[in-house]
Amino acid sequence: MNLSALHPNLRIRIAVGFLQRLLDSMVMSFMAIYLAFEYGVAVAGVLVVTVMVLGVVGTLAGGHMSDARGRRRTLLLGEIGVCLTFALMAVADAPAWHSPALVYCGYLVNKFAASFAMPANDAMILDVTTPESRKLVYTINYWSINLALAFGALLGGFLYNGHFTLLLALAAGGTVVIAAATYFLIAETKPEQTGPEETGAAAQPRGSILRDFASGYRLVLQDRAFGRLLVAATLFMSIELQLINYIGVRLARDLPEQNLLAIGSWAVRVDGVEMLGILRAENTVLVVALALVAHLVLRRVPDRVRMYAGAGLFTAGYMVLAVSDTGWVLLVAALVLTVGELMDVPVRQALLADMVPAASRTRYMAVYNLNIRVALVVASLCITVGSVLPPWGMAALYGVFGLVIIWQYRAILTPSAARAELARV
Repeated sequence: MNLSALHPNLRIRIAVGFLQRLLDSMVMSFMAIYLAFEYGVAVAGVLVVTVMVLGVVGTLAGGHMSDARGRRRTLLLGEIGVCLTFALMAVADAPAWHSPALVYCGYLVNKFAASFAMPANDAMILDVTTPESRKLVYTINYWSINLALAFGALLGGFLYNGHFTLLLALAAGGTVVIAAATYFLIAETKPEQTGPEETGAAAQPRGSILRDFASGYRLVLQDRAFGRLLVAATLFMSIELQLINYIGVRLARDLPEQNLLAIGSWAVRVDGVEMLGILRAENTVLVVALALVAHLVLRRVPDRVRMYAGAGLFTAGYMVLAVSDTGWVLLVAALVLTVGELMDVPVRQALLADMVPAASRTRYMAVYNLNIRVALVVASLCITVGSVLPPWGMAALYGVFGLVIIWQYRAILTPSAARAELARV
């Protein structure tokens, strides 16, 4: 399959998704710094947590609306909200006004609107892909997202100091393009409502909207196979976030300054903070460089093998990062964990797509996307745990996470394999 064979909506959403991630990385990566300078570190922490909580509310609300009212309408509402709030933030940060409080209000609503649109975007990808095409689509999307995050952080880093208003204005202009693309080029993909669950939901009076909201998500949470995949995804993300949490702190505090490369009298000498930056850059560059290659090389490898081996390599790489103080060992570990990441992530996303019922796709995606928020909490707690446990103890904890991930995969895949075997007989 090639890109020209994909549904037009899908090609547009991949391109739009790249621009969205680019703009988000340009601005949102630096909002915590902005708030810390304006209000102090302690207050900034509370403000950021408030944004995260409202983002959860936005995700659940968007998931419900997309299943009830359609993907396109939900996307448009969210994207217009993001556009207007970026413009508000730019005006509020301009020297003639300079209102940090208004900038924060715009930031708060911006993240709500972006979270509101996210499940509809994910569900639309499911709507227009087939089981055969999903691994390729998710590989391309994963590659695109990582490329956008890398460029966005780089551009934002150059423009943040002294040009933050310009940065916000560029983000507002970019989201105008995104909203226009959705309005003029995107068609509705919500499946036809034919089942009793859907027709009943559509016929309910306004007074039962809240009850309908709760019952829809209750059905999602009762899906045991989905719950297992959610646990695995949360633990996977919790391990991944260690690099900017416990492992980052450990490297900055404990890694001795050392030569990473030496040729004669010339040497590349790094400390812990610089090593952390190199490891993050290595992971991003390898994902961008190898994602499509990995898809071609691994496409005939069974999903079970890819998921088990991917989770194992990923966990092992982070276990080494938790204990090693040697630069080149850390670099090799980053290579290993990236290979594991590339083996696992596209297959896990395709597995998720296969198990999600069409009538509740965005509700499922809304709940699934909460794994990032929970993982952020777990990763933050690991900093505190790491102040008590030695590095090998933290590595052992990561190993436990990895074993639980593989256990959840096994519980999901074994019944599926049995059903497939019975179907062949």
